[in-house]
Amino acid sequence: MSKTLQTHSFTCMGSPCELKLYAHGKNFQRIVSRALARLVEIENKYSRYREDSITTQINSAAGSDSPVEVDAETAGLLDYADTLYEQSNGLFDISSGILRKVWNFKSQQLPQPSEIEKLLPLIGWRKVMWHKPYFALPQKGMEIDFGGFVKEYAADQIANDLRASGISSGLVNLGGDIAIVGPHPDGSPWVVGIQHPRESGQAIVKIPVGYGAIATSGDYERFMCVAGKRYSHLLNPHTGHCVQPEYASVTVIADQCLIAGSFSSLAMLKSEACVNWLEGAGVAYLQIDQQMAVSGNITIHKK
Repeated sequence: MSKTLQTHSFTCMGSPCELKLYAHGKNFQRIVSRALARLVEIENKYSRYREDSITTQINSAAGSDSPVEVDAETAGLLDYADTLYEQSNGLFDISSGILRKVWNFKSQQLPQPSEIEKLLPLIGWRKVMWHKPYFALPQKGMEIDFGGFVKEYAADQIANDLRASGISSGLVNLGGDIAIVGPHPDGSPWVVGIQHPRESGQAIVKIPVGYGAIATSGDYERFMCVAGKRYSHLLNPHTGHCVQPEYASVTVIADQCLIAGSFSSLAMLKSEACVNWLEGAGVAYLQIDQQMAVSGNITIHKK
């Protein structure tokens, strides 16, 4: 019996998600159940909203003399956060999530400069104490947040698990962060629509992807317009203010969703000062500027 394309849609990590897999009907629900269980495990482990998560455990211990011992999976993510911090010159800093306390994009009101200034002393990856497997935040009120890349990490984990279970064709889509399990059975790639940055629900281009992963970062995900100026969720940890990116969105294709997502975010953060950063990054990319002009080295689907 041939495998048929089956889809399971669900919500996880605050985002609409789906699994598209070629599988036998009797096995599909079993495979989906295992995948969802692993996703819930990752979400519960790293959510800042749960009292029993490792994130909350670390944040609650900030300023104490009690470093938190972490497991190998969390240590790997902390090492990755350290790498991102160094590669971005501090623009990608998982201790900067505390800025959400003053940046409320639903309010349509800018925070007062004094409110931002009060939080800046609590931001800075260089301040953390990380001696594997022990991690500590030295100042009370400091926080870390894995939200900047844990969804992409989860997509990779699920794609790997699906391959290990015998699935060779399919994709994992977690809120637009997509890990390819494998191409269609006939070898043809998946065609992924890239969100139009200014037209909700519309694709500005479509991209064929057969292997690896694809992720997009944009200034339309969370934003507000005040006095005709756009302010997005892309915040500079050094200043506490919004980055004014050259691009409305950046899409990256890489071997892993974790890399694709991180590089797309880095490109947006860096574009204010360095518009060509991705040219030397060794990845496939597509950039959409503020005038909706498309550039990059990715092949666009023509049909």
